[in-house]
Amino acid sequence: MVAFGKKLKERQIQEWQGYYINYKLMKKKVKQYAHQIEIGALERRHVLKDFSRMLDNQIEKIVLFLLEQQGLMASRIAKLGEEQDSLQQEPDISKISNLRESYRAVGQDLLKLLFFVEMNAIGLRKILKKFDKRFGYRFTNYYVKTRANHPYSQLQQVFKHVGLGAVVGAISRNLGDLQDRQGSYLSIYDQPALPLQDPVVDSIKAAVDRLTHSTNFLHFLAQHALIMQEELPTPTEEHVDDQRYHFMSLLLNLVNTFLYMVNTYIIVPTADDYSMSLGAAATVCGIVIGAMAVAQVFSSVYFSAWSNKSYFRPLVFSSIVLFVGNTLYALAYDLNSIWVLLIGRLFCGFGSARAVNRRYISDCVPLKVRMQASAGFVSASALGMACGPALAGLLQTNFKIYKITINQDTLPGWVMAVAWLFYLIWLWISFKEPSRETEENHVPQGSNADPAENDVLEKGLAQPLLLSSEDNQQDEDGDQECDVSEEAPEESHLPTTSIGSAYKLLTPSVKVQLLIYFMLKYAMEILISESSVITTYYFGWSTGEVAIFLACLGLTVLPVNIVVGSYISNMFEDRQILLASEIMVFVGILLSFHIIIPYSVPQYVCSGLIMFVFAEVLEGVNLSLLSRVMSSRLSRGTYNGGLLSTEAGTIARVIADGTITLAGYLGESRLLNATLLPSLLICIASITSTFYTYNTLY
Repeated sequence: MVAFGKKLKERQIQEWQGYYINYKLMKKKVKQYAHQIEIGALERRHVLKDFSRMLDNQIEKIVLFLLEQQGLMASRIAKLGEEQDSLQQEPDISKISNLRESYRAVGQDLLKLLFFVEMNAIGLRKILKKFDKRFGYRFTNYYVKTRANHPYSQLQQVFKHVGLGAVVGAISRNLGDLQDRQGSYLSIYDQPALPLQDPVVDSIKAAVDRLTHSTNFLHFLAQHALIMQEELPTPTEEHVDDQRYHFMSLLLNLVNTFLYMVNTYIIVPTADDYSMSLGAAATVCGIVIGAMAVAQVFSSVYFSAWSNKSYFRPLVFSSIVLFVGNTLYALAYDLNSIWVLLIGRLFCGFGSARAVNRRYISDCVPLKVRMQASAGFVSASALGMACGPALAGLLQTNFKIYKITINQDTLPGWVMAVAWLFYLIWLWISFKEPSRETEENHVPQGSNADPAENDVLEKGLAQPLLLSSEDNQQDEDGDQECDVSEEAPEESHLPTTSIGSAYKLLTPSVKVQLLIYFMLKYAMEILISESSVITTYYFGWSTGEVAIFLACLGLTVLPVNIVVGSYISNMFEDRQILLASEIMVFVGILLSFHIIIPYSVPQYVCSGLIMFVFAEVLEGVNLSLLSRVMSSRLSRGTYNGGLLSTEAGTIARVIADGTITLAGYLGESRLLNATLLPSLLICIASITSTFYTYNTLY
């Protein structure tokens, strides 16, 4: 990946060049320290003192320049205010227009200053992480704690952008006052909800939003989606995003996500009953549920490739295929054919357009709302997961229309077929295909844009610089501690062209994260897919009771994410949460085994809840870490990081559903333990790999 030093040099504002952080010098200094310590020429405490002094000098240089520029802007705004006061007495349309343009010019300079602050904040974060990684010392914790909390803190000026808010407010208020409000004497303070329709103010707001990220919860949810934001977007790219953004098209993508998740889980409570009604064993439900995942392994690839050229056509194709698949699923009962049932589910899997949904958000949604859209993607998935089983529990009926049977087994298919038909009509009427001409000049964010740097300022204000959990990532500059990388070739920006080349870019830490993702998806699929068979065998639960249990599991997703994203992630490092969650998943699996004592409902429900909840926590934290350790070459193109993680999770589901069917040959009395044993072994392998990788590398 292209070194940050080179990126910083390319994007510097030339007239301000001497005021940026001297990242290249500091990186060389870190290497000198390492060499001197190695040969015994320098003690560690002297290194810490010298490096602290150097950082203080760099920050002071940045802050003094920042204050100087703020003062110049304040003087310009004050003079413009005097002109505005004189126009109150003798209004002149041409002078008002010129005054408005003058305020906009100040706004453009403010944008440059915000970009200056952003790049320096990134540089400080990176050099601190590089120092920690090189010396294995928690210098970041010490430096931030001593500097950020000091009453004369200069660090706060950079990361809290103190004073810039007043400049933003002055520009916004005065432009608002100059705007034609059709005789209204109200200001922006009287109507804070009323948006000021001015491009400069919108751009400033987007830049400030990058520095002051809305909430940790939204960020945590967005990590689930593995849709990342580019670290240093240019104003041109933001303008392109605004041109391509269409709210109704985004909403249609989120509805597609919701309906697909409903489609996936609506059959789970009745799959065993449906299989038996067609003459198959109850455990064939594993194949019935898993058939959709098998097809999704292939559909993810061709949908990801198709989204390079269009978003509308893949979504239309997806809707048609899902309509056909659900119709076949429903007709299988009257045709008395298990094969028609399986083909119907395969068709549903071939209609999985989640790759398109992710890609649309990352490529066509403006940066200022992309985090909310990503959180919406995850929320839609979670809601669909809860609504699917709940809806199945409500569809308890039995009647015939002509020769077509409508009962609890077939009705999920008919309901989803109708839902996809209505969705297709809505899609055809309302979806707006983004301009591809614009995209050619706009490097796509991909499903997961530059993961190593995406959260530079999103958590930096709540926890300035203190993101030690990111130490697990590869050297962010991609330089492998070598100056040669400063001249990284242009080819390093190119996306991968095959699964094989994508796999070669995976570092040991990335492979561990993918193994963890595989493990948690395997464990969750075992729990969900066999729930109907297990609860019927041990407890005699009805379809409605199974549906309530699964719906309750699904409803825990968002509350758990709120707690983790808003509170726990602020208290512990990501790696600590990761390891603790893995251990708790292991405990949940262990408690689920049926050994000697009679199997009870409290044991099954509690162990299942522990397993599912901590698997959800693990998924969010794992994808958060994964997004920061992947190569930037996996941030775009067909074979991107989102596709790799999707494939890992889908393959896990396929193997889990196959395990259920194979274990069914041992008999229902042994099914539970036979399916839990592989989950336990994979979980142990996952925990061992986590310990080994992080202890070895870090």
